[in-house]
Amino acid sequence: MATAAVSVTASRRVRAERWVRRGVMILAGLFFALWTLGPLYWIIATSLKTELQVYREPTLFPSTVTFDNYQKILLQTNFLLYIRNSIEVAVVTTLLSMTFGSAAAYAISRLRFTGRRLIARSIVVSYLVPASLLFISLFEVLTELHLTDHLAGLMVVYLSFTLPFCTWLMIGYFRAIPVELEEAALVDGCTRLRALVSIILPLTLPALVVVTLFSFTQSWNEFLYALVFISSDSNKTFTVGLIGLIQGDTLPWGLMMAAATLGLIPPLIIYVVSQRWVVSGLAAGSIKG
Repeated sequence: MATAAVSVTASRRVRAERWVRRGVMILAGLFFALWTLGPLYWIIATSLKTELQVYREPTLFPSTVTFDNYQKILLQTNFLLYIRNSIEVAVVTTLLSMTFGSAAAYAISRLRFTGRRLIARSIVVSYLVPASLLFISLFEVLTELHLTDHLAGLMVVYLSFTLPFCTWLMIGYFRAIPVELEEAALVDGCTRLRALVSIILPLTLPALVVVTLFSFTQSWNEFLYALVFISSDSNKTFTVGLIGLIQGDTLPWGLMMAAATLGLIPPLIIYVVSQRWVVSGLAAGSIKG
């Protein structure tokens, strides 16, 4: 009887601990969901208010819903031009990061040459350098290349922070792929380039998706370089154009929140489409590196 009572008590304790852990996880999930979605909801709610409501009715739910801010931002500003510039810069930067990052990662992980480990470590170190320390030297480089106030200049500059991360991630992923697959292809007559394109890269799809998401998001959200290197209104990107809505000491919160809401759409679409590959790509890339 004593043994049965102890068993029942232990079973109840295990169930209680299980419910406590489950409750803590649920509360943590609700907290992080509120932490993440709360600002997003506030942006959307503010975009649906008039300027008078923004200042006089700071409530969670707008008393009157209006789409005038979206109409003004689309028809009375250069917002669509800014969005097009951002898409152009982000897409080209992403393609260049994927191409050069994959090639550099393959060379470091598969080829044997002097200084290979030093180059791999230098790539990681270069990614850790703050952007605020580089924009002066990068401005001088772009001036010499006559690429200031050009979208092509932004594409070149953005590679300074997208390419190191993409290369580092792809190095870890390439090292996780068995070398025997590539050796078999080389024995069958494939060149290294063909083996990379036809065999290795298809196996690295999750990592390529992560590289795409990172490069596109970072290029899309970047502000400092775009502010320093771009002066003409026709070449401004979305982030700089958003700040340009401020007139003197007047903050048109409704217009700014409407522009921010519309600016969320392109990266959100990419994340929704490719989110199932993100976790596997990050996990696989961190196995070896």
